[in-house]
Amino acid sequence: MIEHGPLLERLLAGQSICAVTDEEAFRRLQDEVTREELNHYLRPLNRRIAQSQDASVFFLAYQELTPDAREHLSREFKQTIQSLLPLLEWMQLVQECLGRDSALSAGDTIKLQEFALKTEDNQSLRLRLGQLASDRYFKSGSDNLDTQLKLIFKRLKENGYLFQPHKDRQFYVVTGKIEQLIELVRFIKDEESLPLEPESEQESLF
Repeated sequence: MIEHGPLLERLLAGQSICAVTDEEAFRRLQDEVTREELNHYLRPLNRRIAQSQDASVFFLAYQELTPDAREHLSREFKQTIQSLLPLLEWMQLVQECLGRDSALSAGDTIKLQEFALKTEDNQSLRLRLGQLASDRYFKSGSDNLDTQLKLIFKRLKENGYLFQPHKDRQFYVVTGKIEQLIELVRFIKDEESLPLEPESEQESLF
């Protein structure tokens, strides 16, 4: 189990593991025997290895929904809900700016400069980006497009939705954590309690 120590620490810290962020760790988690070994260790902690429906990302989930587990999940859920709308708006902006036909998925690449040029040439997109950047999730007080974009992408990278392969190059890769977000949205919609306006543009993402 010592060999899996660093991986367990990352999972217990709340990280999501996908082929984009760590191909080696992702490959190990794809092995059923390895997952069984990890789950054996995690069982006393009331945790287990879980994965998205498309198997593009692994993360920890509770083994049993005890009162403490429900309380913890409730706090996490509230925090996620607060960031849900700005994240969906960002996904919609990327889709429109870059002319994508479908929602972002793990492995998609985004070039910051290309995104900036498309936004700068469209007043409507420019206005929406400014509103998004000033949201409390991103907390930008700048009116400068370049500054707003860099802050948004930095925040998304810090929260695990984007991966920057080269620090000196402004292009990013979407991680598997985006699939977790999409599945959460679908779950909330199925429960008919999604905190979005019925005619919201974000509906078309899913």
